[in-house]
Amino acid sequence: MDSDRVRGRTPPGAARLSRRRSRGGTPVWASAVVAFLLLVITGAAYRPLASRLEGDLIGQINLPIPLREIPLRVDGWVGEDLAIASTTDAYMRRNFADDYVSRRYVNAAQGLWADLYVVYCASLPAGILGHKPAVCYPNNGWVHDGTETSQVTSRTGHTVDCLVHRFHKPAPSFQEIVVLNFYVLNGQITVSEDEFSGPLSRRPNIAGDPARYVAQVQVSSVLEHSARVAAAEMADLILTFLPDRNGQVRAAGMGEGPTPTAEAAERP
Repeated sequence: MDSDRVRGRTPPGAARLSRRRSRGGTPVWASAVVAFLLLVITGAAYRPLASRLEGDLIGQINLPIPLREIPLRVDGWVGEDLAIASTTDAYMRRNFADDYVSRRYVNAAQGLWADLYVVYCASLPAGILGHKPAVCYPNNGWVHDGTETSQVTSRTGHTVDCLVHRFHKPAPSFQEIVVLNFYVLNGQITVSEDEFSGPLSRRPNIAGDPARYVAQVQVSSVLEHSARVAAAEMADLILTFLPDRNGQVRAAGMGEGPTPTAEAAERP
């Protein structure tokens, strides 16, 4: 028989077990795990907030030529700026956009129209994560019918990878829309958010380098043919306004004045 139990003393092993438990009987290791999880959760919540606050301290990073200087006339296409609500503009600039343009182009000769949206994110390059057609359109009442990878060929013969998204609104206000989109990451085209979703990409652009950025390009219309033709005929021009892989903005040295011509964009 255990002499410690007979004498009413707590055995050493039992004392150690007692010290491992909290007053409510929960093992101390469990409390430590809970504390660690809370630290991870609060840290995960803090990091985006800290990045946003650091982005505020950095301020807006400007392109050499603003995106609004993309020509309103591109061959047979004639553009008109689309109004953006002030609340939407404030949200975009607060969370990810250093510059953007939203415009409708009409090609009367071909009977086509398409909406162009280009957003440039440099102070918080990865701030654009999640702001994509497959998320934003359903959040505004559209039903997502599917997405597929595709390509368009620019006027200079360059192949541009893109995603093609299809949406509709159910009756009684039945509508359909097709959206082509792709990203430009530091001068290189990609269709995957994974390319800029890592820890390094999420860090604010403390150096204020306009060549470290993510841009998203969207071209949309009710007809896929319209969106494809517009994307193919404007892709080269759009890219001249964004820093290339060497950090150069070709639009800065084209044409007369701040607005280059579509023809100048085709020159190598």
